[in-house]
Amino acid sequence: MEKQANNSASGKRLFLRLSSPFILLLFLTTFFTNAQDISYEEGRKYILGGLEVSGLQSYNEQTVKTYTGLRVGQPITIPGEQISDVIKKLWGLELFTDIEFFVTNVEGDQIFLELVISERPTLSNVTVYGVKKRKVESIIDDTDLKKGKKITQSLIANTKNYLENKYKKEGYLNAKVTIATATDTVGDNTQNMVINIKKGDKVKIRDFIFEGREQLKEAKLLGAMKQTKEKRFWRLWKKSKFIKKDYQDDLGLLIDEYAKNGYRDARVVSDTVIKVNDNNIDIKLQIEEGRKYYFGDIEFVGNTVYTDRQLERQLGIKKGSTYNGVLLRERIADDSKPDADDITNLYQNFGYLFSQVNPVEVSAENDTINFEIRIIEGKETFLDHVTINGNDKTNDHVIFRELRTRPGNQYSKADIVRTIRELQQLGFFDAEQIQPDIINPNPNTGTVDVNYDLVESGSSQIELQGGYGGGGFIGTLGLSFNNFSMQNIFNKKAYKPVPMGDGQTFALRVQASRTFRVYSLNFSEPWLGGKKPVRFNLNLSRTQQFGVTRDSRGRFQPNKDQQFSITGVSLGLAKRVQWPDDFFTVSHSLGYQLYDFKNYNIGLFSFGNGKSNSFAYTFGLSRNSIQGGRIFPKGGSNFEITAKLTPPYSLFSNKDFKPIREESDRILEEISALDPNAPDFQTESAALNAQREQLEEERFKWLEYYKLKFKGDWYTTLVGSGNKSLVLRTNAEFGYLGSYNTDIGNVPFERFFVGGDGQGNFTLDGREVVRLRGYDNQSLTPLNPLTGRPEGAIIYNKYSIELRYPLTLKPSASIYGLAFLEAGNAFNNFQNYNPFDIKRSAGVGLRIFMPAFGLLGIDFGYGFDADNQNPLGGANGWETHFIIGQQF
Repeated sequence: MEKQANNSASGKRLFLRLSSPFILLLFLTTFFTNAQDISYEEGRKYILGGLEVSGLQSYNEQTVKTYTGLRVGQPITIPGEQISDVIKKLWGLELFTDIEFFVTNVEGDQIFLELVISERPTLSNVTVYGVKKRKVESIIDDTDLKKGKKITQSLIANTKNYLENKYKKEGYLNAKVTIATATDTVGDNTQNMVINIKKGDKVKIRDFIFEGREQLKEAKLLGAMKQTKEKRFWRLWKKSKFIKKDYQDDLGLLIDEYAKNGYRDARVVSDTVIKVNDNNIDIKLQIEEGRKYYFGDIEFVGNTVYTDRQLERQLGIKKGSTYNGVLLRERIADDSKPDADDITNLYQNFGYLFSQVNPVEVSAENDTINFEIRIIEGKETFLDHVTINGNDKTNDHVIFRELRTRPGNQYSKADIVRTIRELQQLGFFDAEQIQPDIINPNPNTGTVDVNYDLVESGSSQIELQGGYGGGGFIGTLGLSFNNFSMQNIFNKKAYKPVPMGDGQTFALRVQASRTFRVYSLNFSEPWLGGKKPVRFNLNLSRTQQFGVTRDSRGRFQPNKDQQFSITGVSLGLAKRVQWPDDFFTVSHSLGYQLYDFKNYNIGLFSFGNGKSNSFAYTFGLSRNSIQGGRIFPKGGSNFEITAKLTPPYSLFSNKDFKPIREESDRILEEISALDPNAPDFQTESAALNAQREQLEEERFKWLEYYKLKFKGDWYTTLVGSGNKSLVLRTNAEFGYLGSYNTDIGNVPFERFFVGGDGQGNFTLDGREVVRLRGYDNQSLTPLNPLTGRPEGAIIYNKYSIELRYPLTLKPSASIYGLAFLEAGNAFNNFQNYNPFDIKRSAGVGLRIFMPAFGLLGIDFGYGFDADNQNPLGGANGWETHFIIGQQF
């Protein structure tokens, strides 16, 4: 549209709504040709006398002038490229809907211009329909629809495409998104946006139709596709849904399945998606299988570091075997495993970072394929610089002592993988974010640098609990500093809030109620002396338990005249050894406990007055190769064998304990035979108990026993990787408490209490509290046939299987769900022991690990059998277990 004006004082302006620089040039040429007698077809030079900007609402006029690059007093050619460039820049901002240029006046060689701009509307508010309210915020964040954003057609189109593709990736192939905008009457030049999402139902795959399939069974092809599955009622884990990217990946896996079975020429000729209805599709695949092939001669070319025989053994493929392209690829370089047992890693673990291994088909004779494995070994590589980043709290020496990669060492990929594992096991860093960077590789000098990027995670925990149990309110305060620095304990500047950074552990725990008190202190140094991985551990503990009596109102009150106390101290050393491999640790510890009874006749122990001493040596052998961190391991294993032994005092004594024990048992039987309704029952039973206590105290003045335990955990990633790993944990446990002298018998302490959540509560009498979900706490502990009370078992076994899946593994909180099968039992003597006489359970659970509070969890378990304290009952049924602070 054109309007005309002259240069008179009438104030009229000439303007054009510009949609392109070309129209502007055409207009200016036409205008100046018509308005004056001078021709400007070639462009005329002026001096810019003035520039005005109008129409702005949210932008500063001077800012726009500056952005145009036009300055008063500069030469300007009209028509010319200067005006065109200004328009291009303004349109490129996508901030304006209209740009109007005016020539307001021409005075001699001076020209005056006005730039009129219409701004694009600003986003005021976004409303999303069709999704749950909790999803709206994430949609707005993902699409970056922030208040104040300029509304453009590209913004609307991109938002629509993003949301539709998002839901199609989740299997909603019919997802439709509509976006509308409307003027917001509250603000100036603002608009509200309404997004309406119709996901529809997920489109599922009813059936796969294979055409041309003859050699492989349909079930094998369907099993090869990991993410794309047919709709079947029994499929719970991998539900049927069509996601295009996963489908394309699965077509590649289908061809790999053919390649595994010798059909290297197999291909998918065509694939067709057939719509059955809005919710179901069929997929028809036309397959060309080709012929079956076999491996022929395999020759190695270019190898000097390893002999042909060594490489043949590593390759593991023999002439005449069925061609397997996937296996060949994995034996050359398996990218799915950083520590794979392949030829590439064979070289990279021996210093040859720049080596290249390429299998080449050199000939195919009928159905036999001959290969050359061509190897470029490159120069032997050594580490030049090894650096760490991100350790804001942990001191450098704590990290460097765990590194298997040091400057000057030969490059080894296996050492890098092992270093990552060691750093994960420290527990000071986010296990999912430990990333080694291989930098500055120089094939000419044979050097490379390694940098480890670390993200500190909370390594200290506070335990603050309150609840009812044990006859009243129980309060617990625990502080655990897992990256403590003892050497800075007198350095005031190091308290943030406590001295940290040296990798030591310092823990204090106090638990108390009206009827008991528990105090414990633990300190450990993982590198005693700082030169070798020798762990030193010191533990001090003190517990007091009081009897209870009823007051005049019938309420239970603590009776401090009846108490049982345990004072204990232990010292331990554990050293990492190199044989059979350096995952093994050998440990030694010495411990002493004093059991002091004062009128504590509650039937839990065999005597209620006197003292008992325990001095024990514990030998341990463990192997820990867990991968993926302590919170959510994804591979490897951890097993431990321990033997706790006291001196066999009775073997060096002339005392005959047989009559002592027989007399004690006789008195117990006599007490059991008393009539509780007899008038002199209390007097007689008290006298008999006093006699028996003297005998029991003499028998157990110095405890003698041996205690053998085994515990093994194995972790296997079944599917997925990283934060989407389905992990199988298998576990087996066994424990046995034995005696050197049958005349003395088994000690009343150090026994096994099986069943329930595995929480130790407030007991520190050496007992082992064994978790077996689906049953009440300690309910699988058999009853003493004489007393009718659970006094602890001397032998137990337990087996469990868990499937774990992470919901999030962020440093602030790691959460994973689990499903479990569990079985086990406990026995009073070895004669009754049967490893197949087990109590079974199953259930689900949830774990939450927060650095400040440790591990929290809940389990719902169903016990399929009767417990040992009610052997004639039916299935135990459902039990709910809360987990607080228990290790993983």
